[in-house]
Amino acid sequence: QVQLLESGGGLVQPGGSLRLSCAVSGSSFSENVMRWYRQAPGKERELVATITRGFSTNYADSVKGRFTISRDNAKKTVYLQMDNLKPEDTAVYYCNAVVPLGFTSRNYWGQGTQVTVSS
Repeated sequence: QVQLLESGGGLVQPGGSLRLSCAVSGSSFSENVMRWYRQAPGKERELVATITRGFSTNYADSVKGRFTISRDNAKKTVYLQMDNLKPEDTAVYYCNAVVPLGFTSRNYWGQGTQVTVSS
């Protein structure tokens, strides 16, 4: 059973930083595409950042230059470093793993961690 456990959310002032972590168990991890999504109240869930098994990264335009996704395959953990946070970054952040299964793949989700940016 693949499980994802997020941590690192909290309350931070505008301009501050947070680092989210997502520990994965039950899969090989190194083959997974890992993503961070977020969902603000009343809005749809949006893709924030992606890191492939080859360590290529991609970001939503709204976070480029402020957020950094990284992975540690030995620790089976993916991170999201968030700098220069803005009130509009307030949301529940979800970790997502795309686990390859032969010719297909399966998505797994964490439970989410709240990030609140407010003075």
